[in-house]
Amino acid sequence: MKTGITIPNHWGVEDVHQVLSLAVEAEQLGFDSIWTMDHLLNIGRVRERLHHRPYWHALGVLSAASVMTSRITLGTSVMVLPYHDPVGLAKYAATLDALSRGRFVLGVGVGALREEFDALGIPFRRRGAMTDESIAVMRDLWTNPSPDYQGGRFRFADLEFSPRPVQQPSLPLWIGGSSPAAITRTARVGDGWHQTNIDPDTYARGAARLYELAGTHGREASCITLSARLDVDTGKSPDPNRIEDLMATIRRYREVGVTHMVLALTSGDVPRLRAWMAAIARSMPEADR
Repeated sequence: MKTGITIPNHWGVEDVHQVLSLAVEAEQLGFDSIWTMDHLLNIGRVRERLHHRPYWHALGVLSAASVMTSRITLGTSVMVLPYHDPVGLAKYAATLDALSRGRFVLGVGVGALREEFDALGIPFRRRGAMTDESIAVMRDLWTNPSPDYQGGRFRFADLEFSPRPVQQPSLPLWIGGSSPAAITRTARVGDGWHQTNIDPDTYARGAARLYELAGTHGREASCITLSARLDVDTGKSPDPNRIEDLMATIRRYREVGVTHMVLALTSGDVPRLRAWMAAIARSMPEADR
């Protein structure tokens, strides 16, 4: 199992360079991946948590981290696709893949914060359809030598797209969410299933359904990475009992087939995050480093 960790672009850290320092430290500690999250506005529950403090752009932070690190995978957990122009996002993602020399994973989802959709003028009820079209647009631009898409919002032909992702045949797309729609979307077009905070038994049932649906779409289950994101309460110090409980939970996810575990540290307290990262790294089995 690979183990990743979130860096706090979304926790109101005033100095973005402190966020980036945690990316470098994560690589030094032996973590396999770092992850950022995506919101554009401090509204709704985001505002309740951050008020006026910064929510740094997910891709901007990873772009800087890409040139400060050399080994660690960089990922988004997740980009809310209806918020973003898929053509511009396809170019940014391919550029980031080049900056990182092929270390980028684009995690995407439909979003759930209705207040943000309303503020951006995006129809909340169409977020699933918009996500599906955005994925189709990006895949075509990344993989088709002569991009030609004739869909709902987007219609283009007789053009070339560059840069292409370093990773071939396509940049990895991991689909966030544990709803039936998210599982179906992953089965059809996802390179990974990336869910958040569902217990291991529920995860196992979802994975079984995912594999069943993948077969109906002519896809091999082995082509889909099973990933889980787990919130870790860092409100207190990482005492040995809490770390051992966390390791036991991670082992349960591994037993049900998860191959990439992402630990979301719920704090913007940088010294405390450093302590948690070090404690987790010391406790991970050697095989998982």
